[in-house]
Amino acid sequence: MSNRIAIITGASRGLGKSAALHLAAQGVDIIGTYHSNAQEAQNVRGQIEALGARATMLQLDVGISSSFDGFAEQVAASLNADFGAQRFDFLVNNAGVGAHASFADTSEALFDQLLNVHFKGTFFLTQTLLPLIGDGGRIINISSGLTRFSPVGYAAYASMKGAVEVWTRYLAQELGPRGINVNTLAPGAIATDFGGGAVRDNQAVNDWVASNTAMGRAGQPDDIGAAVAMLLGEGGRWITGQRIEASGGMFV
Repeated sequence: MSNRIAIITGASRGLGKSAALHLAAQGVDIIGTYHSNAQEAQNVRGQIEALGARATMLQLDVGISSSFDGFAEQVAASLNADFGAQRFDFLVNNAGVGAHASFADTSEALFDQLLNVHFKGTFFLTQTLLPLIGDGGRIINISSGLTRFSPVGYAAYASMKGAVEVWTRYLAQELGPRGINVNTLAPGAIATDFGGGAVRDNQAVNDWVASNTAMGRAGQPDDIGAAVAMLLGEGGRWITGQRIEASGGMFV
């Protein structure tokens, strides 16, 4: 039996990379996307293959929806040539950009960028790839703990993620007849380079996060990669239409 295949957007670094490695360790083959750093993506491909899974990396800007038809053609070609398959099993909509700005200081250009990447892009990329997702597959949309708690500076970003969470429930309802489950995974504050790397690199920010988290520390990428693997594993088969927060109990 061939391995299951996952598409992970933004798989060359951070949470997407961790998810790819955790899934590869469970025998899942990976089609990852990267935005601009091809060498970084190929390094991750090597790490996936070292775990015994197959992998390919494709360039994609999720903020440019006009590129999605061409991307889907690349995916179809890769499935056939690299994996001997016609369909893939899992879609992890992870790629994103960070932004910190008060409501009063949020420009229309920033708003549009966040909309295009986090909501419009995710919405229409999933729609475009839908014919290639096998029945019985699964979709995870990465959201954020910021849809539940509200520190100043994330009004636009969190609003896009809130839209993703609502859409996830509708998608779960529409795709249920195909046996496809759809969930939102909402990380808390994670120590990565996301948003300039403040949680990872600024000790005061890291300490503040830890002091407001039940588990007493900021999250690590592997905390989220492991959660993705859990939801796409056997234990996630009867979970759909849910928002699952992986924040260590931040502001619980």
